[in-house]
Amino acid sequence: MAKFVKSDREILDIDEELNKLKQSKKTTKKENPKTKGKTNEKKGSKESKKTVKKKDTKKKVKKHSKIITFFKEVKSEISKVKWPSKKDMVKYSIATIIFILFFAIFFYLIDLIIALLKAGV
Repeated sequence: MAKFVKSDREILDIDEELNKLKQSKKTTKKENPKTKGKTNEKKGSKESKKTVKKKDTKKKVKKHSKIITFFKEVKSEISKVKWPSKKDMVKYSIATIIFILFFAIFFYLIDLIIALLKAGV
């Protein structure tokens, strides 16, 4: 059990406080008296189809808005990126080419030495 000191004299048990909050939320939730006990059995099939269509359009709108939100966030994140300048790109490219050449020569020499040792020279 986790304890929380609220003041010099009061120590609260976090689990008990959470349970109290959950119970208070349950008691505050009440059903709408107009819809309480009523069912949709009285409605015809045409009306139920309309409600299904409305739900489908809401799902499509939500998907559409989620996609738009995604691309807006992507755009904002890309604008936060600090892109390198042309001078920096040239430096990084030259450094990468030198790095590749160095290791290509290094592994070629290692391979050559192993081949010569294997041949018995």
